[in-house]
Amino acid sequence: MTSLPALFLATCAEHPERPAVTCGPRTLSYRELADAAGSLAAELGRRGVGRGELVGVRVARSVDVAVAVLGVMLAGAAYVPLDPRYPAGRLRLMTEECRISHVVGDSVPVWGHPPAVVPPTLHTDDTAYVIYTSGSTGRPKGCVVTHGNVLSLLEAALPLFDIGPDDRWALFHSVNFDLSVWEMWGALATGGTVVVVDEDASLDPGELIGLLIRERVTVLNQVPSVFRMLAEAHEDEGRPPLPLRYLIFGGDAVDLEGTARFLAGLPPGAGPVAVNMYGITETTVHATFKELDPATLHGANPSPIGRPLPNLGITLRDPDGSEVPDGEAGEIWVSGAGVAAGYLGRDELTAERFVVVDGVRHYRSGDLARRVPGGELQYLSRIDRQVKLRGMRIELPEIEVVLRACAGVRDAAVLLETDDAVGELLVAYVAAGDAFDLGRARAECARVLPSHMVPTRFERLATLPLSPSGKVDHRALSGSAQ
Repeated sequence: MTSLPALFLATCAEHPERPAVTCGPRTLSYRELADAAGSLAAELGRRGVGRGELVGVRVARSVDVAVAVLGVMLAGAAYVPLDPRYPAGRLRLMTEECRISHVVGDSVPVWGHPPAVVPPTLHTDDTAYVIYTSGSTGRPKGCVVTHGNVLSLLEAALPLFDIGPDDRWALFHSVNFDLSVWEMWGALATGGTVVVVDEDASLDPGELIGLLIRERVTVLNQVPSVFRMLAEAHEDEGRPPLPLRYLIFGGDAVDLEGTARFLAGLPPGAGPVAVNMYGITETTVHATFKELDPATLHGANPSPIGRPLPNLGITLRDPDGSEVPDGEAGEIWVSGAGVAAGYLGRDELTAERFVVVDGVRHYRSGDLARRVPGGELQYLSRIDRQVKLRGMRIELPEIEVVLRACAGVRDAAVLLETDDAVGELLVAYVAAGDAFDLGRARAECARVLPSHMVPTRFERLATLPLSPSGKVDHRALSGSAQ
């Protein structure tokens, strides 16, 4: 296969009447999804959209998600998720940088178009999507991922699972988060069904449990911090049996204790296989695979991420780029067919993070790991000041840039902290005078930053503590929030 649409059409030819996507009372067969997406592609072509163009996608959680994504690709274009909850300024930056002139779900409706036409031929190096992630300079960066990158992921990862046409994959994550790529295409590549999780169930763990049972979901992907709430709700509801065959973690460090407790609460022999898959947007969703068997769940490795997928190589290197000996901490460098094309319009940043050594192109992840006896990997931490909150990568300096522009703020630092009552949250420490107004600062942040990047708590200080070198001493920051 040379493209995702070609892969989908091959699946459609094999399973035309099987359910492809469902949400609530509405279900589309593979044939119906192909017709709807092809019709949308024809409309985009009529409007002048051609191969290589970037098209915005802004649709609600429904079967429209699959129609929109596939329709854009069948037109030869690539999609750019535009979350309507993002501030107008951030959406404007993304739209301008991508030169988007058409937005499916906004300027272009999903339904009601002419019959499909023959789609253009795409190749592995054509762009499939651009997903924006947080940027340390205060400017988000668009990661360009090709059809070949995604096909490589599917070809390498799917054989590691016993998955087929009878499986039903929950599309739990928004298309703004790249786990959705694995959730959607894992199903569509194997003749399975994409079960779109509606807005209510995505926010309410109790509702999600009901959906999993009602829709007979067999494959569920979860960010560990979000899964903790699901596990608590499952326990509160009496631990009902679930149809899950696979529980796949990604996006954050796995919670071994919580996972073991959840699996132990299910009927004997009826629990899903739990898998941990470390990954990065820049290496196409997943980079490693580790089955969380009982020995692993109760083992000595607190954060096991296993081995690289067959399509990737992982080396651990020191700051100079030299490989470190086994057992020592080093930065994860990823090579292979999953490494993305780079950052849109950011040649300098692309050259900094995507490096060529001995003729091999690598992505420098900024993550630390060590190789433990037996050759598997243990995730350690971030090198820089990037964190993950509910699976979303956040560059703390990006928030600090915004805070320093707020009225009355002289300087600012942001930390990811843990509260016993609410879990992980962002705390902003601001050096500010009497003119500082907390409500105004929150509002100014909300106008620029996505909601998940707006600090939950603020603490006003006269000055920020400094280390002997004159840098902000993040370890010394502490105190109660306003």
